[in-house]
Amino acid sequence: MKNSVKAVILTGGLVMVLLIGLLVWAVAQRAESENDPKPQVLREESHVLDDGGPDAVTVVEFLDFECEACAALHPVVEELRQKYDGQITYAVRYFPLAGHANSMNAALAAEAAGQQGDFEAMYQRLFETQAEWGGAAEPDPEVFRALAEEIGLNMTAYDEAVADPETAERVRRDRAEGTFLGVEGTPAFFVDGRPVAITEPGDLEKAIVEAQTR
Repeated sequence: MKNSVKAVILTGGLVMVLLIGLLVWAVAQRAESENDPKPQVLREESHVLDDGGPDAVTVVEFLDFECEACAALHPVVEELRQKYDGQITYAVRYFPLAGHANSMNAALAAEAAGQQGDFEAMYQRLFETQAEWGGAAEPDPEVFRALAEEIGLNMTAYDEAVADPETAERVRRDRAEGTFLGVEGTPAFFVDGRPVAITEPGDLEKAIVEAQTR
């Protein structure tokens, strides 16, 4: 009889330990999920250049400001932004490539400008001047500091932002999330959350039109 009671108590104890273990695991999984959210094409911190409203088609571009293909497609993007003004929400995310010496400096300059509300001014200037600094063998942050002065940024705030580790981390978050989303090179476009393969300039507009009819 005593052995039976002991067995019941032991079994009950094991069950309780198991239940507590499962509860701890569930809480840990929930915390991990909250701290490491699933990859998203567009986040609240992303730089939105055009906001077409809740019914607009969302176009997100992962780019490297030193990427020649990004610069080549930039005029096409600008034409589409004008043509579909009010119909699309266009946002930009960073994806600096390791083979480009100045890609990170360019992204830091854009992010620092964005902190002063001048992201688009720097975005445009970087593509306008890419031929002057792209392809360099060594990084040259002074090039981008000069661009910041050109567009009238507060240079004290700019220097502080570029030196702040959080600014670089902001760029790396985009880069890491792009990788999770399957981005391997630039430019990489997502239209309403779907990746778009760009083999010719008209592919992006085609994807926008198709999204409008869905």
